[in-house]
Amino acid sequence: MSTLTCHLVTRNPDAAAAWYTSVLGAAEASRITLPGGQVLTIELRFGDSTLSISDEFPEMGVVSPLTLGGTYGALHLAVEDADAVWQRALAQGGCAFEPLHDAFWGDRTGQFIDPFGHRWAIDQHIKDVPHEEVVRLAAAAFGGGQA
Repeated sequence: MSTLTCHLVTRNPDAAAAWYTSVLGAAEASRITLPGGQVLTIELRFGDSTLSISDEFPEMGVVSPLTLGGTYGALHLAVEDADAVWQRALAQGGCAFEPLHDAFWGDRTGQFIDPFGHRWAIDQHIKDVPHEEVVRLAAAAFGGGQA
C-alpha cells in the first residue's frame, strides 16, 4: 500500500511547525536540523497523515510560496470544529482566502493562507448529500445550470 506525504517549504520551519501545531492540531514526530542550523525536515502528524516541512534552499531551487509570490494549490484538512480552527487561524496570523461557509456538498468549509504562504482548506462534515445532488448543485454554481 502506498501513502502520500506532502512536503512544504517555508522560510521559518520552526515557526511553521509551532503554528501548525497550535492552530491545526499537528503533532511533531521528528526533526532533522543540519549543522549550519537549516532545517532539512520536520515531520508533523495530522491523525494518520504526515506533513513534512523544511527551510528554503534557494541554491537548489527549493523555495517557499513567499519567495514565489503565491501558491499553486491548497491542502485540505478534515476537522471536527471548523469554526474553532478558523478563529485560531485568523487570530494567529492567517489571512482569509475563502470565507467559512456551509457548502452545497455537505461540509462547513473555508480557506485561509497561513503566515508562511500556504493555502489551507478546512472541512467539517455536517451532512450527507447524494452524489447526484452534488453534481447538480456544482453545475448550477459553476456552470450556470439550474439548481
